[in-house]
Amino acid sequence: MIPVLLGVSLLVFTIMYFTPGDPAVIILGPSATQESIAQTKHELGLDKPFGERYLEYIGNAFLRFDLGKSYFTGRSVSDEVLVRLPYTLKLAGLAILWSIIIGIPAGAIAAMNQNTWKDNATMFGALFFLSMPAFWFALVLVMIFSINLRLLPVVGIESWKGYILPVISMSVGGAAGIARQTRSSMLEVIRQDYVTTARAKGQKERLVITGHILRNGLIPIVVVAGNSMGTMMGGALIAETIFSIPGMGSYMVNAISKRDYPVVQGGVLVIAICFSLIMLLVDIVLAFVDPRIRAQFSSKKKKGSAAKWKAAA
Repeated sequence: MIPVLLGVSLLVFTIMYFTPGDPAVIILGPSATQESIAQTKHELGLDKPFGERYLEYIGNAFLRFDLGKSYFTGRSVSDEVLVRLPYTLKLAGLAILWSIIIGIPAGAIAAMNQNTWKDNATMFGALFFLSMPAFWFALVLVMIFSINLRLLPVVGIESWKGYILPVISMSVGGAAGIARQTRSSMLEVIRQDYVTTARAKGQKERLVITGHILRNGLIPIVVVAGNSMGTMMGGALIAETIFSIPGMGSYMVNAISKRDYPVVQGGVLVIAICFSLIMLLVDIVLAFVDPRIRAQFSSKKKKGSAAKWKAAA
């Protein structure tokens, strides 16, 4: 995680450094004099060399847990992130939950009915939703359910109804990806000898599917679900902007338009940390799902203990 986070911080810092637009000019306005612009740059530390600014940012972020202050509001970016991040995580969590609930059964139905109309219809729907831009689908949902039918609110999350459209718009792509991966994984397992043996013993088909086929094909599905969670966090930025949700998305979009460097850099770094933790959690879940991974770590541990005993002897 450490090199990943350092690489992300360097990348976003470099992009913002070379992005056209001067924050000092945006703050003071186009009629500001060169002296006032130079003074503002000096106060914000924008007149320092690239390397010095980056090392100072890394030291504050990773050693002091200080992401800086906004150029325009003067508020601490860390405090703002603590307030807004729960909205983003809640949206992404609900979206990935619905993606799993819809995607895994859809993929299982397609796999168990291979080359039938159920399989073709499921995969056509998955490909359609996977290819559809999430922001476009969100606008379509707003036009249908908010403007025309007036069933759901257009913006805001004052009630549970406010989460419906953002979660749907975010989850359809993830559900499609999980469905395709579930079908592929189950088709690789379905012809294995232990599946044939389980059916020959007279086990119920439901137990064969859940206990043998789906369970042994679960590893790629867990990996895809973990990657989808990271994608959901990126999609939440778009959904929050469209539906005016006070999360990380609207916060960062406004900062990008204003060249508010500390907000953009801090927001991207926090999202990268969340994604890295999610992938770490996926690796831990894989160890519980697959006994082969646990056996591999156990064998390495035994070999290490044996080597220590030999060295001591």
